[in-house]
Parts: sequence; C-alpha cells; structure tokens
Amino acid sequence: MSRRDENIYASAPVRRLQDEQTRAMTPALQRCVGDYALLIGTSPEGVSPPALPMLGCWIHLHLQGGRYRGDLLAAGDESLPFIDDAFQLVLLQHALEASAVPGPLLDEAIRVLAPGGVLAITGVHPMSAWAPWFRWRSRSAVFKLSMPLRLMTDLQREGFEIEQAQRVGCVLPGSAAAHALTAKVLGGGFVLIARKRRRVVTPLRIQPTPVAVPATGRLSPSTRRSATL
Repeated sequence: MSRRDENIYASAPVRRLQDEQTRAMTPALQRCVGDYALLIGTSPEGVSPPALPMLGCWIHLHLQGGRYRGDLLAAGDESLPFIDDAFQLVLLQHALEASAVPGPLLDEAIRVLAPGGVLAITGVHPMSAWAPWFRWRSRSAVFKLSMPLRLMTDLQREGFEIEQAQRVGCVLPGSAAAHALTAKVLGGGFVLIARKRRRVVTPLRIQPTPVAVPATGRLSPSTRRSATL
C-alpha cells in the first residue's frame, strides 16, 4: 500500500503533532468546569482528549466519509444534533480542515457552546512547511487548512475572548522532536483557545403598584409608603 493511501491522521507525524497540541492546551483547559464536553476529531483512533478533572462527560464524534460517527451518527453537512448551550467545552481536533463545510461547523460549535464555555481548535498551520506535505499525503481528499488569525477574527466578532493562540510542533513533518524556539515560530500546527462571553443580564426595574388609602387615612404596618406615591 502506498503511504499516500493511508489515513493522514493515522500517520506518525500527525499523531505526534496532535500529542504536542494536547500537551500545549491542557494547562489552559484545566479550569473548565461542567457536565459535558464535545470532541470532534478526524478518526476513531484519534488522540484522546486531555484529562480534565472538573468536566463530567465527553461526547466523541469523528468525521469520516462525510459523516459524523462515534457516540452518534449524523450527516457531516447538517447541524449538530445537540441543543443550544449544551457543552461547557468544545474541542475541534483538526476537524475544520477535514470538514467539507468548515464555516458552518464552526458556527455549530459556537451554537452548542454554553456562555462562559471554552472553544479549543487545533489544526495544521497553512503557512508552515507541513502544508505542502499535508496536501501531497492527502491525495484526492480536499482539506481546507484554516488560518488561525482569521479564526481569531471570526471568533472575536462572535463575542469570544482569545485566551491562547500559539504554533506547536516540529518545523518539518519528518522531525521526531520539537524544539521550543522553532516550534513557537515555525511549528507545523496551531492551538487556539477562546472563551464565549456570558450573556449580559439587564436587571428589570420593579414598578411600584399604587395602593388605595383607606378612608381613615391609615395604612397597614406592612405597606410600603413608597407604593402609594
């Protein structure tokens, strides 16, 4: 079997990159608290999500053949089968580049994320030495490598606060070790973490209800005098 025929996300270089991305994002995600988190990846053998002690349960999905598989089955070009604000954490693990509809997928991730929740995105950086290798290895598959700066702009427009944005991984796919300095500047992948702002609650002003004053001119001790003004 030609190496180009293999699932690129099962290849050793991409799995190493995913491991490095998980290590890079774990400290920031340790603060996530809630009952449910959603992971959308690219293969059933994908890298496991980080261990987060204050999160209850992970829902796992992966994109394969244009469909979501895993804990449930659904079409990859349709809305996610979850209610609004269902998750306190949504992790898109290389999912945007593997989706046929990356824009709508990002919109759906925003929709199912609860206010105050965290959206984490990983992927291959399009301005890295990995990009041509990635396109060559993927053969006929069409991958859309997302520019992190554009993702940040889109998320800020949707009311997100960017908490972490960095390049991760080796400069070249064939390298087995990542050097901190080169990974920060020329790393083949990226990690982006953003928090969805909580909805602003406008307090309601209580309107006083007029109280009829008895003919005696005296009010009950429990009646607020301001209610009669």
